[in-house]
Amino acid sequence: MSADAAAVPHAIPPTAAHSLKKTDRTARRTAVLMLLPAAVLVITFLLIPIGLTFVLAFTNARLISPEPARFIGVDNFVRLFGNDTFWKSLANTVIFAVVIVPIQSAVALGLAVLINTRMRGTNFFRTVYFLPVVTSMVVVSMLWMFMYQPDGLFNVLLAKFGIQGPDWLGDPHWALISIILLSIWQACGFHMVIWLSGLQTIPGELYEAASLDGAGRWQQFVHVTWPGLRQTAIFILITITIAAFSLFTQVNIMTEGGPLDSTSTVVFMAVRTGFQQQQTGYASAISLVFFVIVLAVSLVQRYLTRDKDARR
Repeated sequence: MSADAAAVPHAIPPTAAHSLKKTDRTARRTAVLMLLPAAVLVITFLLIPIGLTFVLAFTNARLISPEPARFIGVDNFVRLFGNDTFWKSLANTVIFAVVIVPIQSAVALGLAVLINTRMRGTNFFRTVYFLPVVTSMVVVSMLWMFMYQPDGLFNVLLAKFGIQGPDWLGDPHWALISIILLSIWQACGFHMVIWLSGLQTIPGELYEAASLDGAGRWQQFVHVTWPGLRQTAIFILITITIAAFSLFTQVNIMTEGGPLDSTSTVVFMAVRTGFQQQQTGYASAISLVFFVIVLAVSLVQRYLTRDKDARR
C-alpha cells in the first residue's frame, strides 16, 4: 500500500469521482430543462412587458400609427397628474380596496369557521360557497347586471317590503357600492378556503386546554384561533389588496366606468386609454404609476405585518 493511500484511507477512486461528476452534470441539465418552460413564460409575459412599459411611458407611442414613436420625457406623467379622471379613478380604486379588504376577509373567515366542523352537509356548503369562484367573472357580472336592473331581482324583493329600490348601476352614489357587493360575493369563497386551511393547522389540543381553563368560544377565538392564523391573515391581506387594486372586469362589463366616472378605476382607465384610444405611451405611464402605487402599498403592508422580533 502506498503512502498516499495510507494517508487518505477513504479517498474516492478516480472512476467513482468521474461518475459522480457526470451524475451531477446530468442532474443540473435536467433541472435547467425543467425550469426552461417556466422561465420562457416569465420572460415573455412578465419581464418583457414590464420593460416595454418603462420604455413606452416616456414616448408618444400609439397602438396603430404610421409615425415612429419618439421620446417626450415626462410629458405623459405631467398630463396624467393633471387629469381629473385619473384622480377620480384612483380615489375609486382606493375606496374599493379599503372597503373590500376588511369586509371580504371577515366574511370569508366567518364562513371558514362555520364549515370547519365535522357534521353532515359540510362538504355541500363548502362547494356552494366556493362555486362563485370557479364561475367566470364575466358571467357573474352579467348575471348581477340583470339583477341590478330597475325591475330586477333586488328591487322586486325590496318592493315586497315597501322599499323603493335605487337605480343600482345608473346612480353615481350606488354604482360603486353595487360593484363592491358583487365582488365580495364572488371572491369570498376563495379566501374562505385559505382561512380553512389555516384553521386546520391549529392543534386541537390548544382548544381542549383553553376549554379546561374555562375559556368560552369567543375567548378561544381571540387567544387560540386568531394568533394561529397570523401568517394566513398576512397572506390574505396582501392578496385581497392586490386583487382590489386591479379591479377591471366588473367595471368593464357592468358600467364602463360610469356614470360620471363614479366606477372608473386606474386599471380600467389604462386599458381604455391603450386599446380604445390607442394611446400606448400614455397608457404605459398610467400602468407605471399604478405599479409604483401597488408596490408601495405592498411594502407598507409587509412592514406593518412583519414579525415582532423583526421590528426590534
